[in-house]
Amino acid sequence: MKIPLYPGSRALEITDKKLLDRIFTDLQPLVSELTFAGLYLFRIAHEYRLTMIGDAVTVHGKGYDGTRYCLPPLSGNIENALKILFDDNWTIYGADDRFSKKYFSAGNISVSEDRDSFDYLYLRQELALLPGNRFHKKNNRINYFTSRHHYQLFEYSGQFLSACQELLDRWLMAIRDRTNPSLVLEVSATSEALRNFSELGLSGIVITVDGVVEAFAIGEKLNSDTAVCHFEKADPFKEGLSQLVNREFARQLFNDCRYINREQDLGDAGLRNSKLSYHPVELIKKYRASCIRS
Repeated sequence: MKIPLYPGSRALEITDKKLLDRIFTDLQPLVSELTFAGLYLFRIAHEYRLTMIGDAVTVHGKGYDGTRYCLPPLSGNIENALKILFDDNWTIYGADDRFSKKYFSAGNISVSEDRDSFDYLYLRQELALLPGNRFHKKNNRINYFTSRHHYQLFEYSGQFLSACQELLDRWLMAIRDRTNPSLVLEVSATSEALRNFSELGLSGIVITVDGVVEAFAIGEKLNSDTAVCHFEKADPFKEGLSQLVNREFARQLFNDCRYINREQDLGDAGLRNSKLSYHPVELIKKYRASCIRS
């Protein structure tokens, strides 16, 4: 379906995959949101919509707090698109360092870091091998799990759909704050990823314990040397299992990639500490930008 000219817009559709895949291949994005699956699976959570500003394909949506924003224009005359968006009081969210330095240098643009949205970037080989003293505790927890449980590792396929959905339900029931809107929306996106993984071009692993699915992880290529892990779930009552599925995702998938992007922490202190404990090589900064009105 044709993308309407701005200010018109329409919802993101599965048929947009071919166009956006081509754009992202050219763009080689660094931020985790910029894959077709990343946008499509969260199209309801963030109300993503497509619009054309001249020849620039642009996505706008909203945060979990309801704040409206536009992602950086993806193609075409980006400077012209930004001028129109700033004139109409849009905030740009998700710009990385290179985009910010290129397009946000004017004195009338306010730019701020969005720390809660920084992506965590790791060396894939480090996550796969967990070498040295820095990862001693991770290895101990994995050894604790593997010494007590008989487990098997599989590549995700449709035959595991029902069992992974059951694990996802059990995982949600174990979470204390199950009414958190962002958590509910994430679970919905994860469920859709499990159902439509092949159509969306996703890859994943599954870990079973005594024949029961107890962990899975799903991701895709972000750019030529980076994979992104979109979803990772494990039985929270099995110590060491989350560390095992994290390691096996890096070992079994995307061996042609140097890095793994494990997305943001959304300001959750526990998640932040967990992500930092794996020693990222870089935090991919994301910026918000808006026009300063005199």
